[in-house]
Amino acid sequence: MDLAFFYFLVLGFAIFMYVLLDGFDLGIGILYPWFNQGGERDHLMRSISHVWDGNETWLVFGGVILFAAFPAAYGDILSIFYLPIMLMLFALIFRGVAFEYRFKSNTSRPYWDLAFSSGSAIAAFCQGLLLGSLVQGVPSDTSSLSSLHWLTPFSILTGFSVMAGYALLAACYLFMKSRGRIQQHAAHLGKRLLIITVLAMLAVSLWTVINEVEIRERWFSDYNFLLLSPLPLLSLAAAFFVWKDLSAHKAHQDNSRESRPFWCASALFLLGFAGLVVGLFPYLIPRQLTFMDAASPDSSLLFLLPGVCIFVPLICAYTIWGYRVFAGKVEDYQEGY
Repeated sequence: MDLAFFYFLVLGFAIFMYVLLDGFDLGIGILYPWFNQGGERDHLMRSISHVWDGNETWLVFGGVILFAAFPAAYGDILSIFYLPIMLMLFALIFRGVAFEYRFKSNTSRPYWDLAFSSGSAIAAFCQGLLLGSLVQGVPSDTSSLSSLHWLTPFSILTGFSVMAGYALLAACYLFMKSRGRIQQHAAHLGKRLLIITVLAMLAVSLWTVINEVEIRERWFSDYNFLLLSPLPLLSLAAAFFVWKDLSAHKAHQDNSRESRPFWCASALFLLGFAGLVVGLFPYLIPRQLTFMDAASPDSSLLFLLPGVCIFVPLICAYTIWGYRVFAGKVEDYQEGY
């Protein structure tokens, strides 16, 4: 296998793992204002307190792969999108500090609640802005770009779409990890967020197909749409099962499949990510830089190979082990975490 393509796959895997795992814990912060009765916010914090920092490992790992394997793309992306990336990092910092101080505070707790919720929402929105800006593409002459070139109607749409998707993941996660009123409220919010997320995915897809000629040709030329039709069809099936299971719980029909909505929502993200890759491949920066052009020399890629082969299985192993240890419902009898 070509080394550049191998690292392209590793980068895609790291991005998806980050979006999935950090997505639901950012979504917890987005949902935070809708849980304000006694003890509910403590419960939400406890539900992710054991995994949130481990989830962000994938952000660091993805950045390392981009820096080491595709330095040209790393330099362009960080220079072109400097402001939204810095906003995202500051939001993640405030959110992380809120975890450590909230349980130790009394009078200042509302401020840490605000830091946690707003930090989560801003980080998710900035990630959506980056996605939308990359899909739209960047002019080759970056010297004439405005400092707010990444703030467009399409990128704002993708920003709110990512927020809705992360909140859907969070609602399904709470449905799986909680009991009683919190679980019922999560099911109620999850159904609304599912509708918003599916409509947002449809709007983003149609906007992209209408405005981006290369992506439209990739999907609709010859028999490509027939070959790629399983992606939208499976997405609809995943959305149907999320709705069905959340509705069944509300009607007290079937409480035995409390984890399935989360996995189906994850499948919805995976299928959306696959559709994005199909439309943009082989570009890292659309219409400018492919992964082949951005790749480091083969000698550098070979030097990185042992570390990647060691650390990817290691990160996967301790991630699985951590979630296995803390499997089951979140209990609220303990103090702090």
